[in-house]
Amino acid sequence: MSKTFKRFDALAAVKAPVNGSAKPDSKPFDILDIFGENALHLTELKARLPKSIWKELKKTITENAPLHADIADAVAVVMKNWATERGATHYTHWFQPLTGFTAEKHDSFITPNQGGGAVAEFSGKELIQGEPDASSFPSGGLRPTFEARGYTIWDPTSPAFIVENENGSTLCIPTAFASWKGEALDLKTPLLRSTEALNTAGMRALELFEVDAKRVTSTVGAEQEYFLIDKEFFYRRSDLVLSGRTLFGGVPPKGQELDDHYFGSIQDRVLSFMLELEKELYRLGVPVKTRHNEVAPGQYEIAPIFETSNVSADHQQLMMIMLRKIARKFDLVCLLHEKPFAGLNGSGKHTNWSVSTSDGLNLLEPGNDPHSNKLFLFFCSAVVRAVYRHQDLLRAVIASAGNDHRLGANEAPPAIISIFLGEQLDDIFKQLRDGELKSSKKGGLLGLGSPVLPPLPKHAGDRNRTSPFAFTGNKFEFRAVGSNQSISMPVTVLNTIVAESVDEMCDMLDKRLKSGDLESSLLEVLTEVAKESAPILFSGDGYSDDWQVEAKKRGLLNLKSTMDALPYFNSDKNVKLFEKYKVLSKAEVEARYEILVGQYFMGINIEGETTASMVQTMIIPATVRYLNELAATLDRGEKLKLTIGGTQRVAKQLSDELDQLIEANEKLIAQNKELGGETEVEKAEHMRSNIIPAMNKVREVADRLEKLVADDYWPMPTYKDMLFIK
Repeated sequence: MSKTFKRFDALAAVKAPVNGSAKPDSKPFDILDIFGENALHLTELKARLPKSIWKELKKTITENAPLHADIADAVAVVMKNWATERGATHYTHWFQPLTGFTAEKHDSFITPNQGGGAVAEFSGKELIQGEPDASSFPSGGLRPTFEARGYTIWDPTSPAFIVENENGSTLCIPTAFASWKGEALDLKTPLLRSTEALNTAGMRALELFEVDAKRVTSTVGAEQEYFLIDKEFFYRRSDLVLSGRTLFGGVPPKGQELDDHYFGSIQDRVLSFMLELEKELYRLGVPVKTRHNEVAPGQYEIAPIFETSNVSADHQQLMMIMLRKIARKFDLVCLLHEKPFAGLNGSGKHTNWSVSTSDGLNLLEPGNDPHSNKLFLFFCSAVVRAVYRHQDLLRAVIASAGNDHRLGANEAPPAIISIFLGEQLDDIFKQLRDGELKSSKKGGLLGLGSPVLPPLPKHAGDRNRTSPFAFTGNKFEFRAVGSNQSISMPVTVLNTIVAESVDEMCDMLDKRLKSGDLESSLLEVLTEVAKESAPILFSGDGYSDDWQVEAKKRGLLNLKSTMDALPYFNSDKNVKLFEKYKVLSKAEVEARYEILVGQYFMGINIEGETTASMVQTMIIPATVRYLNELAATLDRGEKLKLTIGGTQRVAKQLSDELDQLIEANEKLIAQNKELGGETEVEKAEHMRSNIIPAMNKVREVADRLEKLVADDYWPMPTYKDMLFIK
């Protein structure tokens, strides 16, 4: 009778030293010296371009002026020379289709000449426009599959960069992606459109307040949470390979209960990975700032400094790519799924969002006396009003099968969208509801009772980790965004709803200014907005059952699953919003809705079939082998007339659980064969109503079996293995 020792093979492999090729470059580096060396930033372009060309290009980048062909030709030459100096032989238009990931098609710089040789060429036309085969990217019905033409269009506001490989380098040019008919087939185009909408509305408001500025834009810094496990464990788990999360696994005796991993000392191998990751991100011009251990064992976080939303979204995609790439160098695998391990903290992407002028004035900076800061009160109120009016849309754009495991699970923000302002601003908004502004609460100093510890400036309010949308000093933190998600669409929505709110508050202010001064008119507007938006403000425990009852009384939505939330995305209200600000057409909204529903269906379908397969090919055989060993023990015990009651009880319990597992898995297999209907919505509903409950039942039994089957028979790495062995 043969045993399988795959788990122990994996454990042995983990103990082996990392390959020499996987070791990081141990030489110290100067951050300032290497920062941005693989990114073509404005300073480099300015140094290489003729002054007249540079002035025109700068207008395009900073003021959204039209880009002329002769400018593109000059930039293309500079870009090609810069890239080839760094060893690049190919270029690619790097874009973000509606898969949520990035895409690229590489073309060589080399062009044969008549003499039998070749020259490196790159024209403005090639820079501005590419034509990839777009037939296999999701379009949500915008175009038939047989219509293959699509265009990539250079985005001059985001810097080109070099991606290095051991055998060569490639110039990556950030681009938008559109169909032959001009419909947006990507995440970047709506983001750029929303940025323009926010600029137009913001500039209108600044004019009323007599503030000089050239542009208004949103800025973003997205905190990325992730897990690391050894690659030996990853490849021995079909569920991780195919779905990104564990479909089986009992919570180990020690999880995150002791809170000893959070902000703990970073293990050497993980720290080496982080240092290498940061070095490569610095070289790409990604301004990463923070690294630390997160709550769950094996979980970590990396966070950048604020950038303009478009560049931040590109850099966030690069960060996810580099997390996965650099992890492999250390024989690790980076897991970006929102809930790779049941019963442990999930991973989010806290998206810190603010509004600034091109001169660097943060319009959400309250200052020392927020009650007298008219500009801050106007824009802060606009954000609060926008979130209140469009809580449905904000919930819809962070909906996914992965995020469903996280939201509302007493470890992450609830599915109810609400705003936490903090004690100081809560008090100010209460004053506004009463129609007056008298004072701002002060933080004072925090004394700790020891003369050797200096007194600290104390903030005027605490933080609330249970809030999905919280004010944190000079920005709002959208904490409900999933770790595996592009930030582009959530930021697009924030830009758009705040543009609408700013516009409508400007209308309200305009009407009152005809018969009053700015100060009294503004107070009237802010009072009206504060009264209207009051239900969205909540400072208590978002995890409590009482809040769910209270939120319902307030009229707030509690959309617990993706299929509850997605229908709001393409509601008439939201279609009109997108169309009004020219961010998305009705057809583009409908397409994205269909794609999101399809992604939900396909994701759960993969999980359902993977679950059934792993039970059939791994868990049942392992359990049967162990039962066979117990049966052999019982036979020997009877022959030797030994007491075998304990063995009989173990065998009986194991056999009963095995029967339950087989029965539950047969039901899952039957449900997997039934796709639930013809439309994507019907199929997605079948996944939610039938496949997920069937999977959960299978997992319940399988996880009980994991605790009964002998350790050397269990066919896959356990949570204990994956989370604690690095």
